[in-house]
Amino acid sequence: MGRLLLFEVAPNWLAQFPKSVRSQIYDPFFLEGPSIGVLEELIPILNKKGSDKDPVHDKICSSVERLLVLCYLKKEGIRQMVIEFDLVEKQKGVAVKKDDKKSVSRVAQLLASIPDKIRPQASSKLSSFSFFKEATVQLIAGAEEKSMQLPSVCDTIEKDSPQNYAIFFVGETFSRIIRRGSTDIVVSEMVPRIYDLVKSLLLSYSNASLPSVMESTPKFWFWLYLVETMRDQYSIERLAEGILRQLASRAVTDTEAYWILWLLFNRSYNHTGTIRAMFVDKFILWKVFPVSCLRWILQYSIFEVAPTMEGHVKWQKPPHFVDTLQHLVTIWSKREFVQSSSVEQQAYLTAAVGLCLEKMSKQELETAKDVLSLILQGVSCRLESPIDLVRKMASAIALTFSKAVDPKNPLYLDDNPSDVVDWEFEVLTQKKVIITTSSRKQFINKPKTPLQEKSRENLGDKEAQKSILIQEISDKGVEEDEKDHDSDSSSDSSLEPYDLSDDDSDLNKTFTQLADIVAALRKPDDPDGVERALDAVEKLVRASPDELHHNSSDIVRALVHVRCADVAAEGEEESSEEKRHKALVSLLVTCPFESLDVVTKLLYSSSVDISQRILIIDVMTEAALELSETKIITKEQQRKGNLITSTSQPWFRPGDRGPVGAGPWRKVSGPGTSMLQNWSHQYERELPSRPGQRKLGKTRKWSVANSKDLQQEWSKNRFPMYAAAFMLPAMQGFDKKRHGVDLLNRDFVVLGKLIYMLGVCMKCIAMHPEASALAPALLDMIRSRDVSYHPEAYVRRSVLFAASCILVALHPSYVASALIEGNQDISTGLEWIRIYSLHVAESDPDTECASMAMNCLQLHSEIALETSRALESADRMKAQSRTLPSKLDNIIIPFANMN
Repeated sequence: MGRLLLFEVAPNWLAQFPKSVRSQIYDPFFLEGPSIGVLEELIPILNKKGSDKDPVHDKICSSVERLLVLCYLKKEGIRQMVIEFDLVEKQKGVAVKKDDKKSVSRVAQLLASIPDKIRPQASSKLSSFSFFKEATVQLIAGAEEKSMQLPSVCDTIEKDSPQNYAIFFVGETFSRIIRRGSTDIVVSEMVPRIYDLVKSLLLSYSNASLPSVMESTPKFWFWLYLVETMRDQYSIERLAEGILRQLASRAVTDTEAYWILWLLFNRSYNHTGTIRAMFVDKFILWKVFPVSCLRWILQYSIFEVAPTMEGHVKWQKPPHFVDTLQHLVTIWSKREFVQSSSVEQQAYLTAAVGLCLEKMSKQELETAKDVLSLILQGVSCRLESPIDLVRKMASAIALTFSKAVDPKNPLYLDDNPSDVVDWEFEVLTQKKVIITTSSRKQFINKPKTPLQEKSRENLGDKEAQKSILIQEISDKGVEEDEKDHDSDSSSDSSLEPYDLSDDDSDLNKTFTQLADIVAALRKPDDPDGVERALDAVEKLVRASPDELHHNSSDIVRALVHVRCADVAAEGEEESSEEKRHKALVSLLVTCPFESLDVVTKLLYSSSVDISQRILIIDVMTEAALELSETKIITKEQQRKGNLITSTSQPWFRPGDRGPVGAGPWRKVSGPGTSMLQNWSHQYERELPSRPGQRKLGKTRKWSVANSKDLQQEWSKNRFPMYAAAFMLPAMQGFDKKRHGVDLLNRDFVVLGKLIYMLGVCMKCIAMHPEASALAPALLDMIRSRDVSYHPEAYVRRSVLFAASCILVALHPSYVASALIEGNQDISTGLEWIRIYSLHVAESDPDTECASMAMNCLQLHSEIALETSRALESADRMKAQSRTLPSKLDNIIIPFANMN
């Protein structure tokens, strides 16, 4: 009968019925029928394929969609379906059998597939969001009503009993809704209802009695059985993740969150191993939640006790607590985990280990197998990291572990110690913001250092961190010596005073010779002399005395080898380090070639340690920036007087002649914002209207080409002439393992800083001819697989920064010229940057590397565009003149096929 109405009446006669007749005769047949049977009859009709232009099929589908809205949304047919699963024996013509769970799953599949099968022009009420939201509300309402009809004892309900079919249908439907990407809809309807139930219980009962109350109250039974009836593990995982994040956004308390998780997952957690593995393994080792969610996960699955019950009763740790902690610490302590995991994942697992350690006592730690050694191993490898956030994780674990072992003597490794550890580490709640430069010009003017600076004191050997030992002289011994001296002298002349005012003149004398400074720096047993030499060396070097070129090498060696921690007073080590740093920078700026010859040899020398190598690289970086500082030289600064008179205005400025009422001349900026500078001055003024003219006067502009030469003549960037001396010796032999030098493995911090320094040098020679000569050498260095795919994210960040600097430094006309001439080094290197950046952006676990790779791709696309324009210009020149090489016909831009 239903098919007859749908296929015969609906397309041919239904449009002729008045609305009142249709609602009294046609619609009640479906509205008063069983909801399950009607659904099984309507949905297959939507599956039948017909021509898009077939009016009969279109009318049939339109009628079916109207009936779906009427039966299941307006009349709450979905809610009625939940109740019908207990009454299937009394209904005629229903295909569902009480002993057939596949039929229940098939009905759930039909219900969840409605938004997938409707036509595009169907009602918006059948769209995924609207339909699933209304379906979720009705399913929960029907299940709660059905749970009130279950037996009085919850444990008497068997998993496969017909009385459980209604909840099973709800669970199956939820699984399919979640599979279709609408987890947030289900969670947003579930969490408020569960939260209200749990909150009302907490106000009336104690935590100890809550489990028995929930299991004996019918309105909780649906929620107790829901997850257990869901057979799709992926849907359960997505549901649990959505609930945790929804609870975090509602800022619920730890106790409320614990009992919500207990209500939903306790039965499955106790009987199903996959649910336990989801909480203990996947939600701790693979996922990244806010710290509040992590606390709830640990409290429920690891501690297995409500937060408020730990203080009221003697809490016995679960048997698996120590085993789980050992498993977490084993993964956390591995160097491979630090290298291959994102910073967020590291912070998340560090917080999990720290929160577990807070529950441990000294005796439990001593009995735990290998936990102590694993924690020391993990702390050590993180303290070696140049990333500040990773070192903070090590400090937090060290502090928590020391408080567990000896609460009275906590171990502080941070500069700003605090007894309260912030387990969020500024990354578990804060959204990551990817910053990319909008143009090559912004990248040149406002570079963002991608590397986290690390103090050299943290990387120095233990001797550099020892305090100065001060030997105290006993006052009693001094007095005895004075008494012996007085007893030997009996003459009155010995009591006469004498002048001591100039006795310390030698101690306080100011250094005026570079040779004296070198001698003072080489006397570690005279800390006062070393300190005074550090005070005077920079000023003396900046004065550029005649002997500087002869003594610069000795001064550089002495400054590199001096130990500021050994000679400086306590608390002034940083001041001495800063003085040494500035002195070395001044030497590299005033005597570049002589100083660079020394520092580049010391960089790979076995006589210096890692802190001194980092000092050398930092000094070279700062010296390159100082040498590249642009200084504008003007004619006014060079002349001693005006060419004509002191009162005359510049010749290029317009005169004051003009009509009466004309305004004053004012300077305006030229049009255009291209990278080329505007070599002209422009002035404008307002003119009065003519008699009878209503419109304001026009603006006249006076422009004199090349007049700016009088103000701006050239920019003095002194670095390009020294760029080769900075870069080439430093790149030579970086991959060779020597005695005490291993940049590719142990000393990766030095390698990262070295590549960063080379990138800064490339940025300092941007758009200069030297950039074209030095770029291939730097590309060969960073293209090395041991460098570009280094396991440490610190090195990969440096590689991406150097690649960005290369893209900024190369002039598009040079790239076009290299392509025309067939220079494979540049084309191959630029294509490698594109491929490497794509690989890092897609697969690198470090978020900062991915962000920098996207920046590289943007810069690469910009230089590709500018190069293509240069090639088009060359094509036009070739059409006019045949003097260009014949190779131009076969040039293929290696980066023109960007994805």
